[in-house]
Amino acid sequence: MLRTWDLNIVIQREGGPVARQIVQAIVYEIRRGRLMPGAPLPGSREMAKALGVNRKTVILAYEELYAQGWLKSEKTRGTFVSSELPEKGIETLKPADSGIASALGVRLAGSGPDVQCLYSEDGYLTFDDGAPDTRLVPVAELAAAWRKALLYASQRNRLGYGDPRGTKRIRHEILGMLSSERGITAGEDNICIVRGSQMGIYVAARVLVRPGDCVVIEALSYPPAREAFRAAGAEIVAVGLDGDGLKVDELEKLCYRKRVRAVYVTPHHQFPTTVLLPAARRMRMLALAEQFNFAIIEDDYSHEFHFTHRPMLPLASFDRRGKVIYVGSMSKLLTPSLRIGYLIAPSQFIDRAAAEVTIIDRQGDPATEAAIADLLASGVIHSHTKKVMKIYAERRDLLASLLASQLDEWISFQLPVGGLALWAACKVDIDMDALQAAADREGVRFLPAGQFSLKNRSYPALRLGFGSLNAEELKDAVARLRRAFLATIQ
Repeated sequence: MLRTWDLNIVIQREGGPVARQIVQAIVYEIRRGRLMPGAPLPGSREMAKALGVNRKTVILAYEELYAQGWLKSEKTRGTFVSSELPEKGIETLKPADSGIASALGVRLAGSGPDVQCLYSEDGYLTFDDGAPDTRLVPVAELAAAWRKALLYASQRNRLGYGDPRGTKRIRHEILGMLSSERGITAGEDNICIVRGSQMGIYVAARVLVRPGDCVVIEALSYPPAREAFRAAGAEIVAVGLDGDGLKVDELEKLCYRKRVRAVYVTPHHQFPTTVLLPAARRMRMLALAEQFNFAIIEDDYSHEFHFTHRPMLPLASFDRRGKVIYVGSMSKLLTPSLRIGYLIAPSQFIDRAAAEVTIIDRQGDPATEAAIADLLASGVIHSHTKKVMKIYAERRDLLASLLASQLDEWISFQLPVGGLALWAACKVDIDMDALQAAADREGVRFLPAGQFSLKNRSYPALRLGFGSLNAEELKDAVARLRRAFLATIQ
């Protein structure tokens, strides 16, 4: 069967010879792009049944379309739209007749989020923002867990609607992981499963922020998070960064001037600069949250990947006053296409978050949640983490070596203690737009620092994700980047 779905066309029995109407209808659908060259058509018997006409009528219509060059017949396969359509009789259709219009006929609300995404594309090597290598996913174990979860849930009629906070088992397993590795003590009423950390940030913004509220972010920060707060109506204020992350003294001064509602922070591996917020600043930030009564939204992305020593415990592990909303995800451990994230917070917040999930998404994916819970419980994910940690550490060291040998005259960097990206600052005055254009011509892409600033100011720095590129790809990508620097500076 070449067509997956039935082809519905409309004819009017009172509008003249039916065969002629079929011809006109099919030609019209080809001209407006609904039937593309090479697309299969139903056989004459199937088409006749669908239209409620005699098969001979459809055969006559098809023969006319063959003669005109609109269709072609392949005896062993069936009838198809011709790959070379006749020029005679082709007319330009009005936009209203050629599918969905290019613009909506009513005013759109506000302006779209200012987020520039960088995707992998054939022919390019991409230094992304710190994505994992999906080639390393334990596919066999994941497939087995998924199959088991689907069968179990189907047999017990549990693939329908459920708790918007997530299944009890996935919540239990994630809480166990967080308790053991990150020192977070919480109960099942303190966690809500979401479709990735970005949805968690968006839900947190919806629950916390009213139009006009002041939300503080780091001077260079994660654009999708910034835009989630902006979409909630927040006034976004940036606080400066230095070699130890967010300047807490500057935050304190701001709190005396403005009523701060929330602070969004990435303390473990600051996004995008990768620096670690030291313990003293963390404790001071918690104290300020209590003193000025603001919430801290802690985005603990890539917590698992820490290469030099035991990772520092998150702010949430020290929170005793209900000031921290902790956002995490399983995406970096496995693959971004597995949309399993979580919010950890006081139960009052989680109840509201679950209500927001109900409006946005109704619930998560019970089969996926069951599969991930099984992999957590069996230790597969823990073993996978240890395995890929070694690989990512090797890739980090290789990238650092390549940059030092090939781009040392133009950039400087600190070896990141964790995460899947490296922050490189330019030593020379360079036009970042020109560098990006030159890199694109060389077939390599990267994220410029200006993209992470509140006002898209140009900064002479680059974020270079290394996790998703293997050794040969890293070597090739750095060579291409070197050629781009040479072309820009000369």
